[in-house]
Parts: sequence; structure tokens; C-alpha cells
Amino acid sequence: MKRRYNIFYFISEALKGLKRNGVMTFASIAVLLSCLLVMSGFSLLVLNINVNLERLGTLNEIVAYCNSDADAEKISEIEGAIKSLDNVDTVVHVTKAEALKSLQEKNPELYDDVTEEENPLFDSFTISYKDNSGVNELDYQLHQIDGIYRIRNNIDLANKIESVKSGVMIVFLWFLAILFVVSIFIIINTIKLTLFSRRKEISIMRYIGATGWFITLPFIIEGIIIGVVSGLCSFFVIKFAYGYVIEQAMSFQMLELAAFGPISNYILLACVGIGVATGVIGGGISIAKYLRD
Repeated sequence: MKRRYNIFYFISEALKGLKRNGVMTFASIAVLLSCLLVMSGFSLLVLNINVNLERLGTLNEIVAYCNSDADAEKISEIEGAIKSLDNVDTVVHVTKAEALKSLQEKNPELYDDVTEEENPLFDSFTISYKDNSGVNELDYQLHQIDGIYRIRNNIDLANKIESVKSGVMIVFLWFLAILFVVSIFIIINTIKLTLFSRRKEISIMRYIGATGWFITLPFIIEGIIIGVVSGLCSFFVIKFAYGYVIEQAMSFQMLELAAFGPISNYILLACVGIGVATGVIGGGISIAKYLRD
């Protein structure tokens, strides 16, 4: 009678193989864990660089100065026109009296003697925008508003921020691809060592007529198990390590780190997914060599 095997048989065989080759199993998990930690850590680094570049970008502001003869009605009209523009996020009206007071507080020796009647400053609007890529268009639209005397902006800085963000993402994608390839290469060689220690077992299975998938499946499942274990371990290590980094960063008010909670599911899926993919690819490539011999 032909014996039937189900998936539980292959899982059992995979677990036996992992236990039988405990040292090599530990080595495979340790290597993959290390690679996943590096990839996860670098991913979080890039994410936080991007977050802080975005934050720096939102601090960029355009200041629009009103004509010196603009009355309260005209200033209110200018404010309404500015707020109607698509890329405008917030608009703060700074009167010339408030501007003079600010200068006097910063440098009293120079401006303390300036009276309200002698105030040479203008009413202005401090405008923050939503999208750095639309700053040039916003600058043009502001110049078309009647009653605006002059505009001061940081378009060059905004463009540099966009360039840095693009450069960071390109470096990240290349680095991630290289790490993935390196991880697969290391796992392949690690599993090859495992297969070498079990070469007699594989040869016997082939001599008694075992099919290719029958021999391969336990090793693929071993790769999956190694990937899942490595992925889960790397996730929890990253979780606790990142929590510690956030606690330490709280003392630096200029630095903002992304919260781990909203991205935790993505990190978990990435760690386990990459771990499983690496284990399966590594195991499949390694066992294929023995099946061809």
C-alpha cells in the first residue's frame, strides 16, 4: 500500500532536521537575524531622516510684506487672498507694531528709541505651505496679489531639502537591495554546510526512489522556520532598541522621531516576510545542487 504524506509529516521532518543540526540551525538564525537587524535599523534611520527633513521643510516660511499705505481693509483683503491659495497651510498676520516690538526685544540698544510714529516696518504675513515642490508656483501667485510690496522666501532651501530626500531614498533602496542579496548569499552558504553534513541522508533518500519535491520540501520548510524565527526575533530586538532610542532622544527638542506604534505592523511583516523569502530562496538554491548531482 502506498503511504500518503501530509504537510504535518514534512513539518515534523523539518523540525527533526533543525534539531539534529542544532549548531548549523543556530548559525543560520544568527546570520539572518543580524542581516534583518541591519536592514530594519537602516530602514528606521531613513524613515526618521525623512521625517525630520519633512519637519524642516514645514518650518520653511514665506513672508509677504504689505505696502506701507495699506489700511486695515486692504490688509484684510490681502489676507483673504493669501488664504485662498491651494498650497497655503497657515497664515499669521504680523502688524508693524508687533514687528517693531520683536526687534526691540532682540536688540534693545538699536531699536529702543524708535517710536510708533517713526516705525519704518510694514505689516506682513508669515505663510507656511503644504508642499515644498509647489513653492515656486506659490511665490508667483503671491506676487500677483495687489497690495503686497515684497516677498521673502527660502525656495533654494526648500529645493535642497527635496534633493536630499530623493538622494536618501535612492541610497536606502540600493543599500536594502545589497543587504538582501548578501543575506541570501550567506544563508545559501550556511544551508550548504547543513546539507553537506546530511549528504548521506539525502543520497539514501534518492537511492530508495524519493522524488525531488519529497526531498526538497522539508528543507524549504526549514528555511521558512528559520526565516520566521529570525524575523520575530529581529522585530522584538528592534522594538525594544528603538524604544530606548526614543527615550534618549526626548531630551533633544530639535530632533523628532517617528512613533513605533503606527509602523510596528509594517516592520513585523517586513522582518518576517524578508526572513521567510530569504530562507526559502536559500534553501531552494542549496538543495537544487544536490538534486542535480
